[in-house]
Amino acid sequence: MGAAVVDPIKWRLIVDGLVERPISISLEQLKQMPQTHVTSFHECYGSPLAAPTKNVWRIGCVSWTGVPLRCLLALTRPDLSIGTYVWSDGLDSGTFAGVQSDRYQKDLPIEKALSSEVLVAYEMNGKPLGKERGGPVRLVVPGWFGTNSTKWLCRLSVQDRRSPSPFTTVFYNETDPTDMTGKKIRPVWGVEPNSIVVRPRPDEFYERPGNIEVWGRAWGSEEIIRVEVCIGHGKTWTEAYVEPRKQSTWGSATTDNATEPCSVRSLLL
Repeated sequence: MGAAVVDPIKWRLIVDGLVERPISISLEQLKQMPQTHVTSFHECYGSPLAAPTKNVWRIGCVSWTGVPLRCLLALTRPDLSIGTYVWSDGLDSGTFAGVQSDRYQKDLPIEKALSSEVLVAYEMNGKPLGKERGGPVRLVVPGWFGTNSTKWLCRLSVQDRRSPSPFTTVFYNETDPTDMTGKKIRPVWGVEPNSIVVRPRPDEFYERPGNIEVWGRAWGSEEIIRVEVCIGHGKTWTEAYVEPRKQSTWGSATTDNATEPCSVRSLLL
């Protein structure tokens, strides 16, 4: 729908819904609250109009600065006996795939919203969020696909049901792999375990004899604790060393046993 143009001076964040004390705060007030830093991988799901038959590989590791969402919610005293979701509204609007929407709206289960890593962020890699990155303020949901990290954030609302937005009901849903009938769908939320070989590059040729170090990245909504590298077109699987994850970053995996073409797979154990 295109980037929203937001005046940081006039911007305000409303937090309301099933709460005892709704609030409205400015950017300066937000910055005066206790801040935290979270480093996490950030992966784009890709177009919701195309079947996710292959990874789009739009992923990076980002450092965010902001206020934990749960701190803002605590100020409002939400009714957790009936408040099961937090809706997030962005200031972008328009038509997407023939569907008109006056805002971009997503939702989070309350359990995820209250987790320590979810931020209302105003800095990315130490710099203020620009327009193209969702500034002045955006939601950041580490471990979940980027579509859940609402840009140009303007409202958070505690509700007792999922959002009726087209971006939750029409777009950004996928077939549930646990359903053998293939009929059940689920929201595009947590990132499944994934991995990629970074070095050697595809079709890279080494003239020197001996073993070649293979290294890559592994990531998912939960920490990846085991990575196996396939040596020689599926003949042999070798366990790699996996660097322990810090916060919600992706992990590095290395092995030096490769003498033939290789691929990699990651596992949650």
